[in-house]
Amino acid sequence: MKKAYIIKSILIIIATVFGVLGYCYGKNIPFSEQWPLFEALRTTASIIFAVVGAWLAIIYPERLKFTFKPTEKKTSSNSNIGKLLHPAINSTVILCVILVIGILAPIIKQFSFIQDSKDVARGISYFILVMLTIWQLWTIILTLIPADMIKTKSDEENEEKKTLDDLFVLTQKSDKNNLN
Repeated sequence: MKKAYIIKSILIIIATVFGVLGYCYGKNIPFSEQWPLFEALRTTASIIFAVVGAWLAIIYPERLKFTFKPTEKKTSSNSNIGKLLHPAINSTVILCVILVIGILAPIIKQFSFIQDSKDVARGISYFILVMLTIWQLWTIILTLIPADMIKTKSDEENEEKKTLDDLFVLTQKSDKNNLN
């Protein structure tokens, strides 16, 4: 538990450093040059959302059916579904933030106090871009969880099958020796 806390703390510090650097150096980057990066991030978040949706449909089709049929009173619970939903939730929030920025940025640009301090607004915008990108990177890493879960389950099944096969071979040899 302590190791996880240390790793989380280090990652937060690294993200903060990147955010501060983004703010400082982003002051010199016009929003017109930042916006394509927001669009790329939006595209990535959309793809992650779609991939996670596909994972859910493939791995838990019965759970999804149950979710949309409120008349059934099954108590089917699976704690792993939450691990699959985290990337979708993260990507949804990232998409929402980017969509809102896309709508608000042209309006905000018109305010005189923003015009007077463009560098600060650019820095804040780039800071947001950096933080959203780091969050999206983490979300991409989280999408590996379903693949890891499938691999782990497959390895367990293979080991179980190997054990049963070995037991079958031993039983066959024992039966053959008893007949002789």
